[in-house]
Amino acid sequence: MAGHSKWASIKHRKAVVDARRGQQFTKLARAITVAAREGGGDPEMNASLYNAVQKAKDASMPKDNIERAIAKGTGEGADGDAIETVLYEGYGPGGVALLIEALTDNRNRTSAEIRHLLSKQGGTLGEPGSVAYLFEKRGIAVVDASRYSEDDLMVAIDAGALDIAVDEDVYEILTEPGDLAAVRAALDEAGVEVESSEVVQQPSARVPVQEADAAKLIKLVDALEESDDVSAVHANFDVSGEILERIAG
Repeated sequence: MAGHSKWASIKHRKAVVDARRGQQFTKLARAITVAAREGGGDPEMNASLYNAVQKAKDASMPKDNIERAIAKGTGEGADGDAIETVLYEGYGPGGVALLIEALTDNRNRTSAEIRHLLSKQGGTLGEPGSVAYLFEKRGIAVVDASRYSEDDLMVAIDAGALDIAVDEDVYEILTEPGDLAAVRAALDEAGVEVESSEVVQQPSARVPVQEADAAKLIKLVDALEESDDVSAVHANFDVSGEILERIAG
């Protein structure tokens, strides 16, 4: 897990800043709309929607925006049905596997843009199934390790968490995707502040990368995440926290 938790925490803090600029709100709203369309508009009955709404709240998205996004997904808006989920697979510098999740109303446009970004930043687009088998869907909640002990997090295990991993200054609490909402609720009830929680694609093994490749890789990931249609980028890299700090600068 070396370096990955720290990068997740760095990315979360960056996402909060981006959200306040507006771009991330659009992506979060799309995710809420699709979750509501596919599983209904009640977060208590739709785990995917609950997680999408919680992620939006973590990024300080206004309640009105969240409610409008749910309404679109349940048919009260005009464009809810136009958005679809697309998964792209590819490779980055150093042979790192990439899973790129997109929410788009134009598959051809998004495919062309992702192919261009990969090519421009030293990556390649793979065939369907080329890297997906290297990842497993998991829920993850991130908690500041400087504020809490593992004993404080035992409520998460009682609520169904699979494991608690620590990497320098953060804990990563891993769950089955469907259990993330219950684990988050248990932590909230116990007074443990959660920095972020989301469903991710967790790699089964990680590829060690050196600083030069890590810098190129993170530049690629940033470029992909800045695309309006890309909702998440997952990668199986392993790099030290010190290198990540230097790159994040």
